[in-house]
Amino acid sequence: MRTLGNILWHVPFLGFLNALGTFLIGGLFVITVIGAPIGLGLIQLSKFLLTPFSSGMINKKDLNAEQNQAWQTFGIIVRILYFPFGLLLAVVTVFQIAGLFVTIVGIPVALVLAKSLSTFFNPVNKTCVSKAVADEVASRKAKAEVDRAFAK
Repeated sequence: MRTLGNILWHVPFLGFLNALGTFLIGGLFVITVIGAPIGLGLIQLSKFLLTPFSSGMINKKDLNAEQNQAWQTFGIIVRILYFPFGLLLAVVTVFQIAGLFVTIVGIPVALVLAKSLSTFFNPVNKTCVSKAVADEVASRKAKAEVDRAFAK
């Protein structure tokens, strides 16, 4: 079913153009060096947009990945400067979602774009992983939340 979803994403809905556009925007940010955290996140988003039904976007903190404190601080500053551009990308994506919801076949594709909206707003420290890893991370977060709720 995931393969069929990925095929539908690319063939009638030209999802590869979304992935290519996101990759090019991410590449422009990486070239500027100052926008490198944003660019790397957008490149990860483009990987997600190539196979959206077989992968997921998660925060690197959820993978217990250690990061340099200076890189984290730099990422916060860049994220603040990126907000207007991220808002523009998110608005364009919302219009795409609305257009896809007009057709019944486009609804699954619209849901994929809706899941990626948070990454358009904040691509810093996000990574593309397989669906199995994303599901496992979500399961562990849910278990930790349940444990915290019953610990009180």
